Amino acid sequence: MIIEAAPRVADSTGNWVDSHAPLWTRPYLQLARFDRPIGSWLLLLPCWWSAALAAGVAGDVSQLPWFAALFFVGAFVMRGAGCTWNDITDRDLDDKVERTKSRPIPAGLVTTKQAAVFMVLQCLIGLVVLLQFNGFAIATGIASLIIVAAYPFMKRITYWPQVVLGLAFSWGALMGFAATFARIDPAALLLYAGSIVWVIGYDTIYAHQDAEDDLMVGIKSTALKFGERTHTALAVLYSLAVLLIGGALFMAHAGWPAWIGLAAFAAHLVHQIVRLDIKNSPLCLKLFKSNRDAGLLLTAGLVVDAVLRSL
Repeated sequence: MIIEAAPRVADSTGNWVDSHAPLWTRPYLQLARFDRPIGSWLLLLPCWWSAALAAGVAGDVSQLPWFAALFFVGAFVMRGAGCTWNDITDRDLDDKVERTKSRPIPAGLVTTKQAAVFMVLQCLIGLVVLLQFNGFAIATGIASLIIVAAYPFMKRITYWPQVVLGLAFSWGALMGFAATFARIDPAALLLYAGSIVWVIGYDTIYAHQDAEDDLMVGIKSTALKFGERTHTALAVLYSLAVLLIGGALFMAHAGWPAWIGLAAFAAHLVHQIVRLDIKNSPLCLKLFKSNRDAGLLLTAGLVVDAVLRSL
C-alpha cells in the first residue's frame, strides 16, 4: 500500500485529489486521471450526444436520465482504466517527457503489477455498468476494448495516433443508439465519424504541449505531422466534424434546438482556431480543455430537441 504523498502531476492543477484524497489513494487516482477529469468528459460527451439523439428519434425521453447516468459512471471508470493501461505501456517513455515523468509509475509510487490490478478493478466496475444495457449494447461496448488496447502503441509507429484515439473516444456515439434501439442507425455512424474528426482536432492541440519532447524520444503525433500548418489542419478537421454531425442531425430529423446546439458547437471550434498559438503550451491545454464546453453546448441542444419531440 502506498502511504507517501504523490507529487502533483505536471499538467494537473489544484483539485480534490491533491488536497483532500487520502494519501495512499492519490497515486491510483492519478493513474485514473481523477485529478484531471477533462478526458472523462470528452469520452462521455459522444455518449450523451448519441443517447439524446436516439431519444429524439424514438420520441421518448423516459430512459434518457438513466442512460445518461450510466454513461457518466462508465466513461469515468473506463477512461481511468484506459489511462492506467496507457501508463503501463508507456512507463519507459513517460520518464523521458517533462509533462509525464511525475506520473505514478515513472515516479516509483506504484508498481506495474499494482497498476495492472487497479486497471482490472476499474474494468470490472465498467462491466457492471455495461451489463445494465441490452445484449447488443453490451457486445458493442466490449468491441471497443480492442481499439483501447491498441491505442498506446500507435504513437510508436504512426504520426496519426489521434485517429485511433478518435475511434476509441468516439465509441459512445454508437452506444446511445445501441442502448435505445439495439441497433446502430446511419445517423449514429455519421455522429461517430464526426466525433472522430473532432477528437483528432482537439488532441492535436493537446499534443502540441509535448511536441519538442516527443521529437526527442521518437513519439509521433499529428502535432508533429501538421507543425506550422496546424491552424489549417484544424480548420479542415473541425469543419468536417460539424458537417458530419450535421449529417447525423439531418438523418435523425432533428429539430431546431439541435441545430442551434450544433451552431454553438461550431462557433466554439472557430474560437479555438483563432486563439491557438502552438508555441504556448498553457494556452494549448486551456483550449483543449475548452472542448468540454463545446461538447456540452451540442448536448444541450440535443437534449432540448429530444424533450420537445417527446411531447
